[in-house]
Amino acid sequence: MKRSLINWLGLLGVVGLISYALAVIFSPLAYPGYDWMAQAVSDLSAENAPSRRLWSQLSALYDTCGIVSVTVICIYIKEKLNKKLRLGIYLFALMNWVSAVGYKMFPLTEAGSPNGLQNIMHLVVTGLVVLLSIISLVVIIIGGICDKIYVSLAIWAGVALFFMMAGAIGTNIVPAEYFGIPERFSVFAATGFNAVLGVCLFKGIE
Repeated sequence: MKRSLINWLGLLGVVGLISYALAVIFSPLAYPGYDWMAQAVSDLSAENAPSRRLWSQLSALYDTCGIVSVTVICIYIKEKLNKKLRLGIYLFALMNWVSAVGYKMFPLTEAGSPNGLQNIMHLVVTGLVVLLSIISLVVIIIGGICDKIYVSLAIWAGVALFFMMAGAIGTNIVPAEYFGIPERFSVFAATGFNAVLGVCLFKGIE
């Protein structure tokens, strides 16, 4: 297959995942006392977090590359795939935009669950991101099952949904000192599936 520029842009989804992973793994080095098993990832980028600068540097490619990749995919599949798959991917792209813009507009002011309008809006953005993620992945799973050619995409969406739900449920049932573990299931599920879509674009989606 001869790949065009638009196919190569799909690899930006993988770059975004790598950038995000580096930020999650190494930003705690600049946050004395940070406990990754107990604290949320968003604590690392809170306005008063000592790791905020390092987080911004390491995650610099995360939002931009992820947004470009998933947006290009939406353009590429305009007349491809079945309607359910297209709708699911469009909703997943919308989730990425809500996440990128929303968290930039309403970052946590401090670690934990502080009060204030900005922090409430941060939680609202999180709720929208989770809702759109779940709906989009379910629609993609249905669309993939309906068309045998895209069963593998449905499986990947199923894996992402499983980890997302495991994270959402886990954060509510595990002891507070282990909150950060299931929380990471959720945050990496969406970023990981974005990379999967990017690889699909690189390979060529028909």
